[in-house]
Amino acid sequence: MRRKDREIIDEEIIEKIIKSCSSCRIGLVDDGEAYIVPLNFGYEKLENKINLYFHGAKEGRKIDIINKINKGTFQMDTDNKLHEAEKACGYSYRFASIMGVGEIYLLSSNEEKIKGLNFIMSQYTGKSKWDFDEEKLNATTVIKLEVKKLTCKVHP
Repeated sequence: MRRKDREIIDEEIIEKIIKSCSSCRIGLVDDGEAYIVPLNFGYEKLENKINLYFHGAKEGRKIDIINKINKGTFQMDTDNKLHEAEKACGYSYRFASIMGVGEIYLLSSNEEKIKGLNFIMSQYTGKSKWDFDEEKLNATTVIKLEVKKLTCKVHP
């Protein structure tokens, strides 16, 4: 990271930023072409490890890519606000962002899917215990991204 003065390494602050984000973008590579998609997400923190969860249809480009290559990137941001100034070069932009890399897996068992879906629901509702219809579970793909490395940057 070039601007070390804006780097955040405090895990509590990083978790607070994650909780305040409304979407997460995953980036994949499809036959040499970059592909990025914004998704609803949930997260799980296990000691020093973070897992991100996403859901979607059982077929499509991202599923095809993940089946070929289980590595990808992610990015999320929040607290975006323009700082105005008298001159163009005085303008700036406030943000808090997290990005990183990890390994991506399609979850297969309903038990794993329910766990991931509960993390997603918790991100948006604060409630972490939900019941899911088996028919809907069978029609839904749940994706787990095991974070291997992340960086966090805040520009106040």
